[in-house]
Parts: sequence; C-alpha cells; structure tokens
Amino acid sequence: MKKLINMKQLLKGVLVFLLFYFSSYIQLVPIFLFNLDIKIGSTRVILSTFSNLILLFILFLIYKKELKQEWIKFKKNFLINIDTGIKYWLIGLLIMMISNIIINFFLKAGQAENEKAVQQMISSLPWLMIISAGILAPIVEEIVFRKSFKNAFLNKWLFIILSGLIFGALHVITSFNSITELLYIIPYGSLGIAFAAMYYKTDTIYTSISMHMLHNLILTIISIMAL
Repeated sequence: MKKLINMKQLLKGVLVFLLFYFSSYIQLVPIFLFNLDIKIGSTRVILSTFSNLILLFILFLIYKKELKQEWIKFKKNFLINIDTGIKYWLIGLLIMMISNIIINFFLKAGQAENEKAVQQMISSLPWLMIISAGILAPIVEEIVFRKSFKNAFLNKWLFIILSGLIFGALHVITSFNSITELLYIIPYGSLGIAFAAMYYKTDTIYTSISMHMLHNLILTIISIMAL
C-alpha cells in the first residue's frame, strides 16, 4: 500500500479537495457585506472570480515551495513541455469531442447542466469570464486535481485514472438532472486524464495548467464570439 499511496499526502490532498469543494461558501462574505443578489448573472461571475482568487491564494501558500520548483523545471524545458502538453491535449480533446457527439446525437442526453451554467455566466459578463474561467479556474483545478493527486498516489496509472475520473465527475454530479447526464463524466474525464498524463510525463504542473488554460480560453472566446 505504501508503494501506491502516500498517506500523509493523501490526507493533505483530501483537505485540499474539501477546500475546493466548499469554496463557494467563501462567496458568502461579499454577499452579506454588500447584500448582493445572487440571481443576477453578472453577480455570480464576480463572486466566482472572488472565490477563485481566495482559493488560489490559499493553494499557493500550501504548495508554495513545490510550485516554485516546478516553475523552474517548466521554464528549463519549456518547448519540450509545451510540445508534450499539446500532444496529450489533442488526444484528450479528440476523445472528448467523439464522446460528446455520441452522447448528444445517439443517446439524446442534451447539453450538460454544468456547460449550460458556464454559458449563462459568459453571456452575463463575458470579459471577466475570460479571467475567471480561462485563467483562474485552470490554475486552481490543476493544483487540486493534479498536484495533490500526484503527491498522494505514487502509481502512475492510479494517479492518472483517479485524477481524470474524479475531475470529470465533479463537473457533472453537482448539477446533473438525469441519469443520462452522468455520461458526461466520459468527455470531462478524458480531458482530465490527458492533463494528468502530461503532468506525469513532464513532472511540472505548469504543463497541464498551460494546456488547461488554452482549452478554457479557446472555448470561452468562441462562446463570446457566438453571443
């Protein structure tokens, strides 16, 4: 078991995961201080950005030393890391697209509720969503789902599969309305697995952060252009 799991890091990872899972409660501070109406779309975007900033600050304090070390490693082999990241991202994106097509056209599952919520937020305050969804969220999610998982799970495939599937599940189970929507764990999970694989390959979290940012920025900008 010790060869598979670092129990000390697993406990740390669980605490980080819980911090991420309940991070929306951070939004209660400005809501009560300024009597904000959370039914307004632009307010939800501002609150999401606020909680992401606070969470990112806390995560940086937790992993400060490791993040600095991995930044040096990322810069040292920048082109190789980016090249590796793009290859894994494209594979994950292809699987994501194919599985989405199957789910939407053959199983008639409809659009994932999480995706609907994101689209509504983009239409409410598009340019702030570039910062929140395109930059802050990828950094936070990669530290939570990749950094903490890699530290805890020492086996390559255990880390990659668990990191990807839990990442995918968290994008679905918090807002699904039907059993068929659980199928969206596959496309979200495939991308999560790709991010985990590139992190393991390059041994620097900034590879997956860069690709996650690229992915989210492209989707956010496309959504803005479609408004």
